[in-house]
Amino acid sequence: MNKKYNFFLVSDSTGETLDRIFLAIKAQFRTLEYNLHHFSFIRTSAQTAQLIEKCRKTENSIIIYTLVEPATTNFIKSQSQSLGIPCFGVLDHLIPGFEKLFEQKASGRPSGQHELNKEYYKKIEAIQYTLAHDDGQQLESMVDADIIIMGVSRTSKTPTSIYLGEKGFKTANIPLVPHQTVPEYIFESKAMLVGLVVDPKRLEDIRKTRINLLNDKPDSNYANIDLIQDEINKSKKLFASHKIPTIDVTRKSVEETAAAIVKIYEIKKNA
Repeated sequence: MNKKYNFFLVSDSTGETLDRIFLAIKAQFRTLEYNLHHFSFIRTSAQTAQLIEKCRKTENSIIIYTLVEPATTNFIKSQSQSLGIPCFGVLDHLIPGFEKLFEQKASGRPSGQHELNKEYYKKIEAIQYTLAHDDGQQLESMVDADIIIMGVSRTSKTPTSIYLGEKGFKTANIPLVPHQTVPEYIFESKAMLVGLVVDPKRLEDIRKTRINLLNDKPDSNYANIDLIQDEINKSKKLFASHKIPTIDVTRKSVEETAAAIVKIYEIKKNA
């Protein structure tokens, strides 16, 4: 039987960075069995002592941390070493390296990435804009978007838009619905347009699942493969006629689709 590990993700902030790092680690070890223990906003000696005590009482503990306060970091490192607990500091080598490169000391301020500055408020504005312009809402003001995503129903337009909004891009999305046309001023706007396409068979499966979840009629045209094929073909023709770059999302996660859109956006912006 495989050994089950207990990962303690320790951060002096929200722990969001560690969550993403752990996902990257987990992706490399497909058979890994684990439990996750989140310790966020760790900034006091009492908190670190509680963490070490929990690790001591738990089998196969592993600590991964993003901490910038030296006393907290040194305590966790020394205690884990004395107890034989594997301990990995994500920033331990990066920050000293950059201090040397930039010839200045790091601030050592926890949650520095969440400072309420101009960049933060720009992100909040982008999220609000994205939510207000989801699924074809407020078409008239979509011309103010950074990015407009188009595609037939169930091509991950909404989650991709929200993901981009959280990255600071004002993102709108428009569903391509049979017998409805997209206003010409959308194609003439300064926003970067991008089209999402998907394999028809894959889309059929997604829509059938959607119908089952909503308890809709099983013979709904929504999941008719011939009509889906027609929808996809018409969307591709629309994108081609307006020279809109397309992304096939059949085997892409939302994160991968968003990364591809950002790459296209940067290329167009620099051009």
